[in-house]
Amino acid sequence: MRRFEAGDRVRIDIPDETDLDHERLHGLHGTIVDIIEDDAGQETNDPRDSYIFCVETTDGDVVHLRWRDLRPASEQ
Repeated sequence: MRRFEAGDRVRIDIPDETDLDHERLHGLHGTIVDIIEDDAGQETNDPRDSYIFCVETTDGDVVHLRWRDLRPASEQ
């Protein structure tokens, strides 16, 4: 089960300040441009982990994130 689909607007939410991507990505907005499937969900026993969301940020960069680092753009 995926929480997001291609074309969805999202906000990147990485609250852990020790995460290497926190300073660079936390709080940015973007659009999901692609979704890649892998077998991470089998390793974690959480099917949501089987998706990597390719997000084009408003800066024009494309970053690859898991569901736990994304929120709907309208969510505060």
